[in-house]
Amino acid sequence: MSGHERPDATSELLMRNYGPTSVCFVEGHGSWLVDAEGRRYLDLLSGLAVTSLGHSHPEVAAALAHQANTLLHVSNLFANDQNGPLAATIDGLLGGGGQIFFANSGAEANECAIKLARKFGGRGRHTVVSAYGSFHGRTLATLHATGQPAKHEAFQPMPEGFRHVAWCDLEAMDAALDGSVAGVLLEPIQGEGGVNPATVEYFAGVRSLCDERGALFIVDEIQTGLGRTGRWFGHEHFGIRPDVVTLAKALGNGVPIGACWARRDVASVFEPGDHGSTYGGQPLAAAGARAVLEVMRREDVPARAERAGAALRAGLGDRSDVAEIRGLGLLLGIELIDIDAKAVAAELLVRGIVVNAVTPTAIRLAPSLLITDDEIALAVDGINAALDTFSASVAAGTGSAS
Repeated sequence: MSGHERPDATSELLMRNYGPTSVCFVEGHGSWLVDAEGRRYLDLLSGLAVTSLGHSHPEVAAALAHQANTLLHVSNLFANDQNGPLAATIDGLLGGGGQIFFANSGAEANECAIKLARKFGGRGRHTVVSAYGSFHGRTLATLHATGQPAKHEAFQPMPEGFRHVAWCDLEAMDAALDGSVAGVLLEPIQGEGGVNPATVEYFAGVRSLCDERGALFIVDEIQTGLGRTGRWFGHEHFGIRPDVVTLAKALGNGVPIGACWARRDVASVFEPGDHGSTYGGQPLAAAGARAVLEVMRREDVPARAERAGAALRAGLGDRSDVAEIRGLGLLLGIELIDIDAKAVAAELLVRGIVVNAVTPTAIRLAPSLLITDDEIALAVDGINAALDTFSASVAAGTGSAS
């Protein structure tokens, strides 16, 4: 397409953090992406659960354009007229009674939560307990909070004060909560760990243990928050109220913004100078996020996610090569039998559908919360057709594609 550089034009200047890419996307509208060759793709990944209103949502784009022509940035030494109303909306969605720190990403939101827990706990009570299989960020602290030891090895020694326990194992959590623990950090659904939901019993049990031991229950809603699971927040499925909640991804619909909400008495331990962010809560990102939340509330995105997720499950669940479909709402993991998930994701990309292999045996779906019925039908047909190809190969004795 004219005006767009080829994907290899700058690739040699970028650090090789993400491996080689096969497609360069240059446009996006709603649930659809367009590559540099002009080919359209149905996006069932939403930039890893980020563009939850679809690409280039007109109301969000208009809010960003207006703010860019009004006031782009001031430091947090001064107030702006966007982040206060945004904080009020988020606090209301979380039931009220809290305060918010704005950052630029989910990792930064979790960094804030970790520091808050340490200061709330006091000297000597600094440990944060998280689960194996979790993902909480790529900074050194949030990387150690991430319960994936293989990701730690290249960066040893890791910061002190983190402990991991088995996922959904209440006895292991009980044993881990000694007097050094300031907080427990859990996802309602482990997204990067394979789309593994918690249970009502587990979250209720953790809430009780935190209350008993005086530790904060921090819920990482970075991937699960803001309608994705069929509720405004994933923890609502489990009937508990967290002490701290972290958000990002869908909050900006593509604009970098994160938020850490905490109960007011917890938040009050921060004093001026304890924590900060040059760009956190700046007018452009906050104006975009305000527009996002306005559209989300008007469209009732939790209800839409619940209905659309049920339709995807119905269209994909009755297959002999699918072991299970995990998740809630529109955060789904399709567990495959004898089929390589990366190969399926690559085949779907060739067919014009964007997903990712979240584990070697599972593909993840996290489409726009505004995905239409027709687009769901296209997704179901495309995924079924791709899986039929691999299942035919296995049936013919040529083995699992890899």
